[in-house]
This record gives sequence, structure tokens and C-alpha cells, in this order.
Amino acid sequence: MFKSIYLIFAKTRIINSDHMRYKRILLKLSGEALMGKQNYGIDAEVLDEYAKEIHDVVRSGVEVSVVIGGGNIFRGVQGVAAGMSDRVQGDYMGLLATVINAMALQSALENIGVDTRLQSAIKMEQICEPFIRRRAMRHLEKGRVVIFGAGTGNPYFTTDTAASLRAVEIEADVIMKGTRVDGIYSSDPEKDADAMKFDNISFSEVYSKGLNVMDLTAITLCQENNLPIVVFNMNERGNLLRLVQGEQVGTLVSQ
Repeated sequence: MFKSIYLIFAKTRIINSDHMRYKRILLKLSGEALMGKQNYGIDAEVLDEYAKEIHDVVRSGVEVSVVIGGGNIFRGVQGVAAGMSDRVQGDYMGLLATVINAMALQSALENIGVDTRLQSAIKMEQICEPFIRRRAMRHLEKGRVVIFGAGTGNPYFTTDTAASLRAVEIEADVIMKGTRVDGIYSSDPEKDADAMKFDNISFSEVYSKGLNVMDLTAITLCQENNLPIVVFNMNERGNLLRLVQGEQVGTLVSQ
């Protein structure tokens, strides 16, 4: 009975998006984040927490799309490092890993009553829809979370680039990159106690300082299309909702 009441509550959208800083967002999650404290695979507790975070934002009336990596299962570059002779084959294996993670997130969201659609850049009709831009935008307009799997569908491109590409295509207001760090620092804060955090930084400064925010293809695509990026700690409960409400959370990268 409790679960039934929760599902009814979850499906109720509190439409107050006029008070939100962003109307349509693309959330970029790393596959590694899904491991939690494990060494491999998907931590169910982390997955459920991420689903609840997304649910809170959807209920506020904000349109949410998601791109998730596959590094908790397989990465093409790791395959090559381990002795695979074919980088292209390895990258395709990594793209399939992102679909596994996308399916897991879809299941976690639907378990708490959030309507979703999974679209893949590689056709696999029994599992998900093919990526169609206008269909994705229509799903978003109807309040569904759209999860984009299989990256760009091409080898040699990261899921960061896929996130930038999809965000531009669906006319998202911002890319929100959820990490385990609370923003962008001058150096790795886990290794350098003197690392300085940036609240705001420009695309040109990211280039000049050589900061590891996203890969250069993704950053360039965002800069050319005037698409801001927010890097924040996804593991702190409520951060995602605070961001769309306009609070200062993490680091904003913009023109």
C-alpha cells in the first residue's frame, strides 16, 4: 500500500518551472559513479539515490534528459591497454556498456513512478527506441525523462561528447555534469590540499589552464553553441534540485 501511495505521489508533477533557472537540462553521469564502493558493476543503492534526485527535479516541472557513461563495465581505451588490437571493436563494446547502465537507470526511475524513454544511437529495437531528435523533444515536453544510450553511435567519441551533442540537438539550457567532486579545481583536490575551487570559469580559461572538465571535443561543441556546463557533486542529496532552482552549486563554465 505504501508503495502505491508513493507511486501516485511520484507521478504528480508540481509545475512551477517558471521559478526555475533552467527549463530543460541534460544530466551527464559517469559510469564509474554507479559503482559506489564496489570495484565493478552497478551499486543498487547509488542507482536508487540518483533516481530519486532526478525524480525531485522532474516533479518541479523541469524537463530532464540523461547521458550516462559505461566505465563501470567496459571502456574501449582500457581494452586497448589490456591488449585488444582493435580500438574500434573496444569502443563499440563500451557503447553497449552505456546501454546496460541506461537500462538500469530507466528501471530505477520507473520503479518510483517516473515515466522514461530510452533512445539509442545504435539500433536495438527490442530494447529501446532509435534516437530521433523530434521524438526526444516531444517526450521531454510530455514530462518524460529521456535517457540517451550508446554515445554518439561512433567509435573514438566519448560520452562527454555525446552529452554535448545531444544537449545541443534537444536545445537544452545547460549540461549538468554530476561527479564525486563539488566543482572544478585548479588541480586534483584529492591529491593537492592547496587546490583552488572555481565558482565560475570561462571556456577559454578551461583551455588555457588545461583543466580536465570534459574532453576537448565536448568543450568546443559547448563553447561554439554557447551551452553552459555545471560541474557539481551528484552524491550530495538535493544538489541537482538546488541547481535547477538557481542556487550556487558546483562550478559554472560559460562564455
